[in-house]
Amino acid sequence: MELFDTHAHIGLIESSQMEQLMAVQKAKLKGVRHMVSICNTLSDFTKTYQNLKSQKEVYHAVGVSPTTASDPGVDWLKKIQEYTALPGIIAIGETGLDYFHKDTDKNAQIEVFQRTLDLAAKLHKPVIIHNRMAGNDLLTILRDKLPEEGGILHCYSEDWDFACQALDLNLTISFAGNVTFSSSRALRECARMLPIDRFVIESEAPFLAPVPYQNQRNQLSFLPATLECIATLRHTTAENIAPQIYQNSLRAFHLDEQA
Repeated sequence: MELFDTHAHIGLIESSQMEQLMAVQKAKLKGVRHMVSICNTLSDFTKTYQNLKSQKEVYHAVGVSPTTASDPGVDWLKKIQEYTALPGIIAIGETGLDYFHKDTDKNAQIEVFQRTLDLAAKLHKPVIIHNRMAGNDLLTILRDKLPEEGGILHCYSEDWDFACQALDLNLTISFAGNVTFSSSRALRECARMLPIDRFVIESEAPFLAPVPYQNQRNQLSFLPATLECIATLRHTTAENIAPQIYQNSLRAFHLDEQA
């Protein structure tokens, strides 16, 4: 099987370049042909990009996470635009809204999100979208500003009703390790019911390790467990759905079919 990890915080898995490269190699041995490196801040992006830029299997996204939107840095939007010219940058993100913490500056998040979407549209790049307890505001903004190139709702955690609304837009839903948790009933229903051509998978490493690794620090190499769970939910096999999910990933990022 060929797998595509659409979202991994490789820079947070381990601190050293050698350890990060080893994490990539371990994933390759488990069939992960490509992976997208995600960073929460622009300073983290520059460090991780330098560590991994020699790895052709690793693509990159650049953006400001909603958790750092209150202090995105000097000239953050200009820097994102500059970084998108680097080899291997295939998406803008992660970006979005996160209302989990009570002290969240919602206005700052919304401003950064909207400006990021405008830039992505200008640069003709898809966006990787973070959503935590902000679904209504998120969809309202996306209906107005989602780039023509579309986006990925990463680490999906909403219900079927929200999924149906997302499917009306040019959005792909991405499942992480939390879909393997038996307590995630609404999420697992979505994994079972979604059209096979509208979802992808991600490790979200080093977070949300899937069953049976949930007591461990998540690794890219654990991604097959998420695929196996989704296949079981859909009453099929991982081998049967893997090719379609891989093609979904290529399409979501506008990559060549032979990538």
